[in-house]
Amino acid sequence: MRTENSKKLIKRVVELEGIGCASCADKIDRKLKQLPGVEDAKVNFVLSRLVVYAEDTANIANILDSAEKIFIEVEPGVSLVRDNTGGGGLNGTVTAVSIERTLAGKTLYKWLNSALLRIIVAAVIFLIPVLFNLASIGFSLTGLSWLNITVSLDFLLFLLAYLIAGGKVVRAAVVNLFKGDFFDEYFLMTIATVGAFAIGKYPEAVAVMLFYAVGEYFQDIAVDNSRRSIKSLLAIKPDSALVIRNGKNIKVKPEDVKIGETIVVKPGERIPLDGLVKEGRTLIDTSALTGESMPREAGAGDKVLSGTINLNGILYIEVTSSFGESTVSRILKMVEDASDKKAPTENFITKFSRYYTPFVVLAAVLLAVLPPLLSQTYNFSLWIYRALIFLVISCPCAFVVSIPLGFFAGIGRASRDGVLVKGSNYLEALTDAEVVVFDKTGTLTEGRFTVTDVVPFNGINRDTLFKTAALAESASNHPIAVSIVTAYKSDSRDGMDGAEITNYRELSGFGVEADIDGKHVLAGKFKFLKQNGISALQVERKNNIEMGNVEKNPAGENNSGKGTVVYVSIDNKYAGYIVLSDRVKEDSALAIEQLKKLGIKKTVMLTGDREEVAQNIGSFLHIDSVYSELLPDEKVKKVEELEKEKGKGKKLVFVGDGINDAPVLARADVGIAMGGVGSEAAIEAADVVLMTDEPSAIARGIKTARRTRRIVWQNIVLALGIKGIFMLLGAIGLATLWEAVFADVGVTIIAIFNALRILKK
Repeated sequence: MRTENSKKLIKRVVELEGIGCASCADKIDRKLKQLPGVEDAKVNFVLSRLVVYAEDTANIANILDSAEKIFIEVEPGVSLVRDNTGGGGLNGTVTAVSIERTLAGKTLYKWLNSALLRIIVAAVIFLIPVLFNLASIGFSLTGLSWLNITVSLDFLLFLLAYLIAGGKVVRAAVVNLFKGDFFDEYFLMTIATVGAFAIGKYPEAVAVMLFYAVGEYFQDIAVDNSRRSIKSLLAIKPDSALVIRNGKNIKVKPEDVKIGETIVVKPGERIPLDGLVKEGRTLIDTSALTGESMPREAGAGDKVLSGTINLNGILYIEVTSSFGESTVSRILKMVEDASDKKAPTENFITKFSRYYTPFVVLAAVLLAVLPPLLSQTYNFSLWIYRALIFLVISCPCAFVVSIPLGFFAGIGRASRDGVLVKGSNYLEALTDAEVVVFDKTGTLTEGRFTVTDVVPFNGINRDTLFKTAALAESASNHPIAVSIVTAYKSDSRDGMDGAEITNYRELSGFGVEADIDGKHVLAGKFKFLKQNGISALQVERKNNIEMGNVEKNPAGENNSGKGTVVYVSIDNKYAGYIVLSDRVKEDSALAIEQLKKLGIKKTVMLTGDREEVAQNIGSFLHIDSVYSELLPDEKVKKVEELEKEKGKGKKLVFVGDGINDAPVLARADVGIAMGGVGSEAAIEAADVVLMTDEPSAIARGIKTARRTRRIVWQNIVLALGIKGIFMLLGAIGLATLWEAVFADVGVTIIAIFNALRILKK
């Protein structure tokens, strides 16, 4: 799918009213993409939205006019909700109505055109000839006696009730017939009911259309309820922000607040933008983002995320991200765009329904023609009736509607648990996870390093070594670099200002080099210094680091000389090393345990850290395989090797958080990034984002994915099973048109409500 990121495109998001046909949405998609000036278009059936991408702003109104005609042709009754200018809001959702009516006039129009009113009127008219014998009133068309049609008051009332209940269906079927696009539910219902009229089954013909209308009405209610349930998951966007400008509190849209401005958030309000607390202390309800029921404390210096709720204190927050880059915007975009990436099961059902409908129509024709010819009884009326039953029950609504709803509900349920899935294809892929590969730092460990020792060498004093390393790392965003700089600032009164740093270069997976006050400095791994000819380091490393100096309990504090090591050289001379410790996350061990209980066959840890530290953590967490001292490209190669070892149809999941992990996240079958501490590059490359930064959320995501697929397949089996049984019963004469309609409508509604079970824990 093209987006405004690939070109400078204009995006319009338009709400839709009255869309209830999932298969029609796919047809409309294909037609919209053929319109002149449209770069891309998507009908989101689940959220009732049309998204259009175009290059020309002025052409948007024409595109929407054309789109409205396509909607009327394919699914009568659908309207686009846009402003009176026809243009809509730039890059936003449009909210006003295109047709200019007074509020009272619009309400009256909707009531007169409502499905419920048509059903009531049709039902009343239908009951008159059913309760009173009116067949004797009227006249016969003798020339058409072979069709058993008598033009009587009885017949006219049935016909009137039929047209009121199913006029729109018949119209849509006729329009589509002339366009050569007639294998849909409108065609099936029209041919079945017209055929029933033709063989004199007036009450059944009207009842079929009437019950179909009732079923559609309840189906629309069920779909609307499901949409409201799903949209409630997205109701985390704040409407406004209270920003301090010129000493005054001004209420503005969150989009209008700039980075660096201060906003005020009162108790009970949703935090509109990401930022750092400048003043105040409170409890934060993060359940909308993370699924955590326990509030978190927040005070001066703490980071707070948009979409969370301030419970009991006034906060003054310095904004650190624009609204478009804020957590709440990222979540909304991920969830809303998720329906564009369909799961294999959804694609299968879409393709299946395209072939399924022509097949059942052909089967119905053969059922109507072959048995009477082969038996030489020529009782066409009987077999046509059975063929009509066959057509009614064959309508594919149950799985066409419930399958996309099921997957979207699964994505919504996962997001409530702090697991953001970017598409139903990734949700389904999680169900087949067999190998889970973890990065170490920031994923299984907290990623907040503490400097535990500074060991100088070759006559360099401790302060000089510490300051030189801090200056060299000051331009890097790597967690180790940030920790060294932070530790130095808190350890020394001597500031870092005034130093001249030139020729800075960061080598991913190795370290950094720079000229500091004219001296060439290297800081990083042992390999890095060794490649630059720092030979004295080899003796130091052998004597001081490789002597079993590794902490046995990585969840506790490391002692001097135990942990991750950064080596430093000054002017090509080894200057010493700095030791840092990193605590394992509290739930990392639980995460590995839960994954194994879910049947994950292999857990793996990949890290650039040295072997002793990696093996220690791997042993502590009971990880199956550990690979250490890897560069980013080596991680990709290792993942490719592991891909070859997995079973057929199984998936490899990689979990990481850093910029260095982005290539591996993109390469894995399913890439999972940490949303809290994770880098933007990792989050963009990932298919799933964990808002809690807790590895145990992976197991929750897999459970939700498996439950979603289980319920989706329940609906598929339920729909096809019951339809198959009734099609057979109808073919052998053991089911009537009435029963066929009840079965079709009932299965659809059951499937929809079954799909909504996914939203519950």
